[in-house]
Amino acid sequence: MTEQKIRVLLAKPGLDGHDRGIKVIAAAFRDAGMEVIYTGLRQTPDMIVNAAIQEDVDAVGVSILSGAHMTLFPAILDMMKEKGADDIILFGGGIIPDDDKEKLEKLGVAKVFTPGAPTEEAIEFIRKAVKAKNEKDKLV
Repeated sequence: MTEQKIRVLLAKPGLDGHDRGIKVIAAAFRDAGMEVIYTGLRQTPDMIVNAAIQEDVDAVGVSILSGAHMTLFPAILDMMKEKGADDIILFGGGIIPDDDKEKLEKLGVAKVFTPGAPTEEAIEFIRKAVKAKNEKDKLV
């Protein structure tokens, strides 16, 4: 039996127009054998969550460089919960102060990566997080 590919949705929420970093992550995830759906720039939390549900993804990654991370991440988490999609792993990256990073992870963001994090770190995190989620789902 072949193992199913990890499906990851990547998005740029808000008015942030800088997408070079997320495109690098998308390419790295694809090169690592993951299926990547990139929704593009200027996505709303609702658009991101709806796309994640429609695409039946294992994880959602968002890149926020605009300083709106303390608004956008909680909005995405709330929308996921509201739509019954809170079993999808939410992670992200961007210019995020350490204090805010800790707060976001306490709210339910699985992992926050900051500039300079190696792509291998993000790949390994997704693989481990999806594997743990799938093993937990088997027990339920």
